[in-house]
Amino acid sequence: MQTKTFRRSAIALGVAAAFALGVGVADHVALYSATAATTPPVAPTPLAQSSTSAAPVAALPDFSGLVEKYGPAVVNISVVQGRKTAGRMQMPDDEDLPPFLRNLPFQFQFPQPQERGPVRGVGSGFIVSGDGVILTNAHVVDDADEVTVKLTDKREFTAKVLGVDKTTDIAVLKIAANGLPYVKVGDPKTTRVGEWVVAIGQPFGFENTVTAGIVSAKSRSLPGDSYVPFIQTDAAVNPGNSGGPLFNLKGEVIGVNSQIFSRSGGFQGLAFAVPIDVAMQVTGEIQQHGKVSHGRLGVAVQEVNQALAQNFGLKSPGGALVASVEKGSPGAKAGLEPGDVIVKLDGKEISRSSDLPPMISSLKPGTKVTLEVWRNGATKELTATVGTLNDKNASVAPDRESIAKGKLGVAVRPLTSAEKRDNELDQGLVVENVTGAAERAGVRRGDVIVAVNNKPVKDVDELKSLIEKSGKTVALLVQRNDARIFIPVTLG
Repeated sequence: MQTKTFRRSAIALGVAAAFALGVGVADHVALYSATAATTPPVAPTPLAQSSTSAAPVAALPDFSGLVEKYGPAVVNISVVQGRKTAGRMQMPDDEDLPPFLRNLPFQFQFPQPQERGPVRGVGSGFIVSGDGVILTNAHVVDDADEVTVKLTDKREFTAKVLGVDKTTDIAVLKIAANGLPYVKVGDPKTTRVGEWVVAIGQPFGFENTVTAGIVSAKSRSLPGDSYVPFIQTDAAVNPGNSGGPLFNLKGEVIGVNSQIFSRSGGFQGLAFAVPIDVAMQVTGEIQQHGKVSHGRLGVAVQEVNQALAQNFGLKSPGGALVASVEKGSPGAKAGLEPGDVIVKLDGKEISRSSDLPPMISSLKPGTKVTLEVWRNGATKELTATVGTLNDKNASVAPDRESIAKGKLGVAVRPLTSAEKRDNELDQGLVVENVTGAAERAGVRRGDVIVAVNNKPVKDVDELKSLIEKSGKTVALLVQRNDARIFIPVTLG
């Protein structure tokens, strides 16, 4: 079975060898503003009137004025990574072999060092100020030894990488030129789902290719990219489009094309762009400080569905459910607890869990924020001081002894002392086997049940008791690997 894959949409080409190589080429406060000339008229082309009466037909937009005015601000980016040594299989001569390996009925092949030429990659970018400041994706230029920018008038410049921010996948470049054409920056917050958009870039190396589509969705959270509220579009974006602009019909850039969702490696109708306000915030901080600092709360959150909303006494699903709180984190110091539902941040409503990470990430470390949380059937206000984003990973383990199934459908055992230490847990029950209601809800073997309806579970008897006292549904707080999630279970 083929797996669904999110792919960065840069394309890389191997030089001095006839094969393509994936180049892994690829830290926000002051906004960088770019003023531009008046917006190009992008009027629909009227349809010729038929002599016979017919129902009115909506005309498709004409993008030619937009492309003519702002196309020259889109650039092609070429990157080079230094020479690398690779091994190839080569058959040695008989005299080079030890005597006992000579004249055998079969042959050996031994790896021999072979020098390979520099690896080259291509991507896209766009000019945001006339003095040569250019935006692209971090994965296009990260680790590159040489970056070349080519304009539509065929001029080429060696670019300096001012900084990259892998968290948002944005990089800022500078070329030694003035009086350059540049884009007009729009406001993604006013963009509506269903609006026409235009992407310009160099897919598969085809320079300045124009494609069009609509905004399919906003504020998308992607696996491994929860700090960016992506704009989803069905405008064709392919490898090589990375870093190129996404325009609205006013000729304003609303996003930076970054990723595609594909089984084949090519476009399949799902493309994702970093909102331009996020990109410009990163640009401002890179220009001022040379790096970007992202805010961090130190909590893991998950979506609140209907079943969880009922369990927590919420009128409707919404907010960000706190699944776990890292010890010593800003969230822990503020008093956040697993089972809290964060419904507002500084008065701004959190309608879904994916809203929270980008909001926190965009804040300066040290900023004080007010969190409105739902806890035990009532709202509570907490004050948190935002920390600095840091990535961290860990793991889990198993053993033997079993107990009870009943209407939950799990066989569990207590954590060993080593497991408690490794998982930083004081208590919990390891799921040895799972069937029935728990299995249907998504509980897995190896999960650690930490709490039931927000009540910590110390032993099997306590688990049984809490399940018996529950109604038709129960909310299990489960630790899976390094993450904690709430799983609503409809009891059998």
